[in-house]
Amino acid sequence: MIKIYLTAIALAVSTFVLGQKFKRFFGSLEYKITVEDTSFASLYPDSRMVIYTNDTIVRMENQTSSLGSQVTIRHTEKQKAYQLLNTEFGKFAIQANLSNNSDSVKNSSKYIFHKTCKGEKRLGKKAIMYEVEHEAYKDKKNFLFFKKYSNKYINTFNEVPYLPVVYYVITQDVILKYELVSISEYIPHRDLFGIPTDFEKVTFDEFLDKYLEFKGQKKSQE
Repeated sequence: MIKIYLTAIALAVSTFVLGQKFKRFFGSLEYKITVEDTSFASLYPDSRMVIYTNDTIVRMENQTSSLGSQVTIRHTEKQKAYQLLNTEFGKFAIQANLSNNSDSVKNSSKYIFHKTCKGEKRLGKKAIMYEVEHEAYKDKKNFLFFKKYSNKYINTFNEVPYLPVVYYVITQDVILKYELVSISEYIPHRDLFGIPTDFEKVTFDEFLDKYLEFKGQKKSQE
């Protein structure tokens, strides 16, 4: 369980600084998440990731079979984020300072990106293609990006500044394919970007202490 929390937070808070202009985006992005190896399909059923943004603040919602809904609210300029978790032992907003993570995330990346002249049409828009290598891949993967929009809404794969359309994430057990299936431009309601009043703001260490205390109490009651 803790490993899953750590993976989710790491993906949510990786960041980098963009040096070029993109079209500002207000609205939502929806990604379909599937496991590449179909033999694991029963263990990792298809899920969705939905992102809402007012171009400055991003709300990322992940639906998982094991943990239910996971929500991350990230401020792209202040470099701060909260991961909202509704657990058996309470509701928590786990703080993360993105500015402390950028260098370590960038340096630890083992993905090698090769720009190509190829592209595909996705959702009525032209997507450019990169071939990507990683020691966990059997073969190169084709990643697609919308060059018109910034990476900052997804905030992963520092090597390419564009919005990912199709990409692959390596987890401890499987490789997950993320595919953009919907892009809608509108002004999202501002309440989406606030921390609910019934969530306790904590650091990850404080959350871990509360989790271990809960596990200890639960074990003593068995």
